[in-house]
Amino acid sequence: MQTIGLIGAGHIGSQLARLAVQHGYNVVISNSRGPDTLKDLVAELGPKARAGTPLEAATQGDMVVVTVPLKNYKSVPVAPLAGKIVIDTNNYYPERDGHFPELDNESTTTSELLQAHLPSSKVVKAFNHIYAAALTTDGQPAGTPNRRALAIAGNDAKAKAAVAHLIDEFGFDPIDMGPLSESWRIQRDTPGYGPRRTAQELRRDLAAATR
Repeated sequence: MQTIGLIGAGHIGSQLARLAVQHGYNVVISNSRGPDTLKDLVAELGPKARAGTPLEAATQGDMVVVTVPLKNYKSVPVAPLAGKIVIDTNNYYPERDGHFPELDNESTTTSELLQAHLPSSKVVKAFNHIYAAALTTDGQPAGTPNRRALAIAGNDAKAKAAVAHLIDEFGFDPIDMGPLSESWRIQRDTPGYGPRRTAQELRRDLAAATR
C-alpha cells in the first residue's frame, strides 16, 4: 500500500492525512466542497499530498478512509471501491444526521450500513472513538507501556489485519472487536467511546458495553 484516499477532510480526515504523510504514505484528500477548498491543508502536508474529488480519492487510494457525516454515506462512490479496504470512522448523531430507524432500534450498525452500500468492498470500523486531536498527539512506539489502544471491527480477516497494522504504525495498539455487527460496542455513549484506554482497559470497556 502506497496511497491512502480520504473521502472527507474534516477533523478526523485531516488528522489521518497528517499521520499518513508522517509515515511515508501518499494521500489523496477530498471533500464535498471541491479540491480548491483543501489548498491550505495540502500545502501544510507537502508533496505527498494532493487534493481531489471523492471519485479520485476512491480510485487512486490503495486503502480508502470514509469519514463523512453518516447522513451522506450513500454519496460514497461504489464502483472504484470494489475489492478495496474501506476504513469507516462514522458515528451516528441523530441531531446532525436525522433519524435512521434501523439504528434507533439497533437492528444494525453504522458500519453495516456502509458495507451494504459498498457490497464488494471490505469495510473495517476504526478511528471512530478517539478525539481527532489525539490522533497526532497520543501515538507511541510499539511496546511502550500503557500505550493507547484503538478498536477495530470487520468481516474480512485480511482487511482487519491490514488496518491493525496501520493503527500500530500510527502509534496505537489495535484491539479486534470481531465482525461489523459488534462495532456497536464502541459507538457513542459506550464506556470506551472517547477516553484514553490501554489495551486491557479497552477490552474491559468493550465487554461492558450494552445496547
